[in-house]
Amino acid sequence: MMARLLVACVGNIFLSDDGFGVEVAATLAREPLPPEAKLVDFGIRSVHLVYELLEGYDVLLVVDTVARQEGPPGSLHVIEPDVPERGSAPVDALPEVLLDPHDLSPGGVMELLPTLGGVVGRILVVGCRPAVLDEGIGLSAPVREAVEPAAALVREVVDHELARLHAGARVPGGGG
Repeated sequence: MMARLLVACVGNIFLSDDGFGVEVAATLAREPLPPEAKLVDFGIRSVHLVYELLEGYDVLLVVDTVARQEGPPGSLHVIEPDVPERGSAPVDALPEVLLDPHDLSPGGVMELLPTLGGVVGRILVVGCRPAVLDEGIGLSAPVREAVEPAAALVREVVDHELARLHAGARVPGGGG
């Protein structure tokens, strides 16, 4: 079976640096990723991300801003967050998670996914430390300068993860 990897770029272009993921998606779209990798600019449509993940993926690579204290604004980080276990979110939590489907954080997506029966084998985040998250359109200078390096980093992570999957390190329960 072919390995499947989703590059999910998220963010709100109306909140300054929170539009980072959207800008990285536009940069990545200029040159195709390998056929096993799918690039989607989800913006603020987090519920669409949940439904896409229900299709089954071996790896989810989220591109977003991250509130890390290491480094100055514009610093890039590759993070592997903890993955919720299947069925770990109680069904009665579902309405609370969906109070605002346009404001569902990536963490909220991961809480909702097992409730709906979805599984992702591995989750990684390519994140950028923001300088400004106030209302406004456009990235701050340090975050704007990080877009091209972030796109290159995403490509490196995609290549590494696909090589790992092709070498037989696929995670049971992942899609494909």
